[in-house]
Amino acid sequence: MRIIKKEIILLLSFIVYVSTNAQTKTSADSITQRNLFRNLKPEFEKYEKQHGNYIQTNNVRMHYLEWGNKNNPTLVWIPGTYSNGYELYEIIDQLVKMNLHVIAIDYYGHGFTPISPKNLSIYHVADDIKFLLDTMKIKKAIIGGWSRGGTISSAFYDTYPDMVQALILEDGGSVAWDFQTKANDIDKDIAETKQYYTNKKAMVFDNEFDAYWFMYNNWGIKGKENEKLKKEIFTSYARIKKNANGKYEINPGAEELTGENSAEENIAIIYTPFTSKTAFGASTHQLNPSIIYRNLSKPMLIFDPVSKNDWFDFKEENIKLTQEHQPFIVHKVYENTWHGVKDERPNEVANDIKTFLLNNKLIK
Repeated sequence: MRIIKKEIILLLSFIVYVSTNAQTKTSADSITQRNLFRNLKPEFEKYEKQHGNYIQTNNVRMHYLEWGNKNNPTLVWIPGTYSNGYELYEIIDQLVKMNLHVIAIDYYGHGFTPISPKNLSIYHVADDIKFLLDTMKIKKAIIGGWSRGGTISSAFYDTYPDMVQALILEDGGSVAWDFQTKANDIDKDIAETKQYYTNKKAMVFDNEFDAYWFMYNNWGIKGKENEKLKKEIFTSYARIKKNANGKYEINPGAEELTGENSAEENIAIIYTPFTSKTAFGASTHQLNPSIIYRNLSKPMLIFDPVSKNDWFDFKEENIKLTQEHQPFIVHKVYENTWHGVKDERPNEVANDIKTFLLNNKLIK
């Protein structure tokens, strides 16, 4: 499956609007979720007050979450597309118990960080992270991220390698996004992309719960329980925003930022990224990890999920990268696992992070 098709599948999973009829909205499941969504809000607000903070960088007023003792080794975590720092919620206690100081940032248009009027790239996010670390007087950190967050981690290493103690890449950042794109497939890919956007409907909701209810039914939240469900609800609180018309949207403006708001933008971002209107999306597709890591000298842990219909089939490329840079890279393959590795296998991910950091003497 080529990258452009993977992107369409990704967009379908996150964006395709599925109308919810009145009968479904009044179902027992809907009532249960509505009560949870309402009742957890005070706990979320208390948690945000305890762990959330902002810093004004040269680019944006950036929101971040922070846990643990600042005297301990620092792990900076960068979330995936359309996610936010709350994606760490389920494993954060285990990370803190490793004697880590953990920072999870929200980049532009994600979580509580706004989109800047400037045309910023993922390298500007790297600059924001450096600004934050400098302000905290932290000279070196473990840098990690999921999906696009992994790509931003690689951009940080590319720009500030001396500040990186180690890298943790969760299915992103170790392989170029469009490495499977083929010139002879362009016409077919463009036609499929245009058809997708012809059928796409807007996601605008009357209230916050309706936006969450959509995500619950279409983003793989349904069926989750306990801490997993609480994590999804906390992440949802940080995603849903009121627009200028008083309606509610999920990550408003994020599609424009990533270059996925129209067929023309999506096609340009893949085949002619230098012509794209968004530096953020274009820089994501332009980044080439095989070049960035050509002289790798820092420990790297790669989480590589493998499953049927895998969106990001990076296994062979990750094996190649690992072989080229022994003994620095630990390539951890998770069989029968989807893109969100730590969501499906939180305890294994936490244990693998601990083993990796212990083996490299980054924690005691």
